[in-house]
Amino acid sequence: MTILKGVRLTQRIVVIGGGVLGTMHAVAARRRGYEVVHLEREGEARGASVRNFGLVWVSGRRAGAELALALRARELWAELGHVVPGLHFRPAGSLTLATDDAELRVLKEAAALPDAVQRGFEMFDPGAVRAANPALRGELAGGLLCRADAIVEPRQVLPAVRGYLAGDGYEWRPGREVTEIVPNAVRDHTGAWHQCDLVVLCPGAVFTGVVGRYLSFLARDGVRRVRLQMMQTAPMAERLTTAVADGDSLRYYPAYDLPGRSLLPPQAPVAEHARAQLLMVQRADGSLTIGDTHEYGEPFTFDVDSGAYDHLQARAEALLGAPIPPVQRRWAGVYSEISIGSALYHRSEPEPGVVLVTGPGGRGMTCAPAIAEETFR
Repeated sequence: MTILKGVRLTQRIVVIGGGVLGTMHAVAARRRGYEVVHLEREGEARGASVRNFGLVWVSGRRAGAELALALRARELWAELGHVVPGLHFRPAGSLTLATDDAELRVLKEAAALPDAVQRGFEMFDPGAVRAANPALRGELAGGLLCRADAIVEPRQVLPAVRGYLAGDGYEWRPGREVTEIVPNAVRDHTGAWHQCDLVVLCPGAVFTGVVGRYLSFLARDGVRRVRLQMMQTAPMAERLTTAVADGDSLRYYPAYDLPGRSLLPPQAPVAEHARAQLLMVQRADGSLTIGDTHEYGEPFTFDVDSGAYDHLQARAEALLGAPIPPVQRRWAGVYSEISIGSALYHRSEPEPGVVLVTGPGGRGMTCAPAIAEETFR
C-alpha cells in the first residue's frame, strides 16, 4: 500500500530521523518539490546507517519484490552518486567465494537462476577470481561475481547528501529530539514547533520517545531489533577491487535458499553461535571493513565478543592469503527488521498526517532510496 497516494496538496514535510532512511525520504520529498525540515535527535546520525559496510547489495536478495526493490535502489544510488561525488559511489561488484565443493555447488545453482542476468551473476574458476581481484590469494574453489553490487562510504553518505540538499527548501536541524506530534506540527525538546502538512517518522531501531505511541503498529509486523559486530583495519596498500563475501553468507541470504544449501557442512561453533558471515569491503582510504554477526535476544549485552572478531579475521586472512592490516576500530550496531510476514519493511499511517517507516533489516542501506520513492509514489 502506498501511504501518500493522492496526497497532492502537501507542501511542507517534517522528516524525523537523520539516518539513511530519513535522509533518502528528504531526497525523495525535495525531488517532488516539497519543502523539508529534517530533525535528528543527535548531532549526527550514529546508528546502523553509519555502522555498516556501505554495500548496495543486490546479489543475495530474494527473487521477486525484494530483488526488484534492490535493483531500483541500485539505479537511484547510481543517479545520486553522479551528482553527489561525496558518496564515493563505486560500481565495484562483488565476489562470493567458495572454499569447498558444497559451497561451490550453491554458487553454481545461483548462477543458473532465471534472474541471474538481472543480478549480473557469472561463475568464476579460481584463476578468474584472482584475475578479477588479485588481492585474493587464498585457497579457493571458485567464486560468483555479481556485477550489480556497488559500494558507498557509509560515514560520508549522510553529510554529503545533506550538502547536496542544502539551500532553499531544505532545513537540517540536528540535536532536536521530537517530544510531541500533533496534527500538522511537531515539537522538539527545546519547545520549538515545526509546522507541516505531513510527518515522516524514520526512527531506525529507536522505539522509545514519540515512537512508543506507535508500538502496536510495529508489533503487527513483528518488528524486532538485531545487534551486529564489525571492525575496520588500517589502510591496506593493495586494492580490493570488489566487495567480498565468504561461503557462510550463503546460509543467510535468501537468494541462496537453493537445494545445495542443505548440503553445507555445519559452521564452526564460534561462527554458529555468533551467526557470523564474512563480508569485506575496502574503504576509499584503503582500510577494510569486516563483519558481521547477528544477535536477536534482548536485552543486548553492552560488550563485544572477541571470539567472533577472531573468527572473522581468520576468515578474511584465509581468503586474502595474508594477514590483514592492524584492526583500528571495533563496534557494535543495532538495526530493526520485520520478523513476521513477507513485507520487506514496515510502513504505516498510525494517525492522519503521520507516516512511520522502519524495519528494513540488513537491506536498509541498499534499499533506502527505493523505499523512500515508494512512500511518495
